Amino acid sequence: MARSVRVDHARIKAVVDGLEALYPDAHCELDFKSPFQLLIATILSAQTTDVRVNLVTPKLFAKYGTPAKLAAATPQEIEPIIMSTGFYRNKTKSILGAARVIMEDFAGKVPQTMDELLTLPGVARKTANVVLGSAFGMNEGFVVDTHVMRLSQRLGLTKETEPPKIEQELVTKLPRDRWTKLGHQLIWHGRRVCFARKPKCGECALAPHCPSAFLDPSGAAGGAKRSGKKKQ
Repeated sequence: MARSVRVDHARIKAVVDGLEALYPDAHCELDFKSPFQLLIATILSAQTTDVRVNLVTPKLFAKYGTPAKLAAATPQEIEPIIMSTGFYRNKTKSILGAARVIMEDFAGKVPQTMDELLTLPGVARKTANVVLGSAFGMNEGFVVDTHVMRLSQRLGLTKETEPPKIEQELVTKLPRDRWTKLGHQLIWHGRRVCFARKPKCGECALAPHCPSAFLDPSGAAGGAKRSGKKKQ
């Protein structure tokens, strides 16, 4: 028989409440005016920053801001616009492909189910969860990007290392009606306090509830270590 895993509900609630207190207005930091624009911006955000994408999309969307317009574009028209986001040839192929599938299979409308979104070129679960949550207000899954992966491990929400398994664990431990917002809040905290290198543990309001607080990435005590015994 598999051994049951103890879930510290009180500590998890403290983390959830702490994130809400810190970031009550947390939201997607990609700029968009429609579900389609969010879809394209999210595809472009792979391996780059939201800031970089937001510098590129105003020009892109001014001319190709709808599925019909982007579907009719050529790679030669799109590549120079999105080049600075990196991997621009693959991204061009993905966004043109997504626009064309939307036109051909979904009557020009971004689909609103996970299964349908996953049929679009360049779309995996993370992108689909972003679109469903931030464009349509649907909590169908949990966005797991690099920030959510890092913070969910540090905060003791999971010991998994692969995004699909992390998502599976987060949706069992966190309230469904909060999935989208909690994803944004974790990302905001990762960008502002809980950095990959040199997290600001000494300034972190979540530190009392964080089993990784005051430890360096290798697990050794360091930096802002508090007095007394380190956390177990």
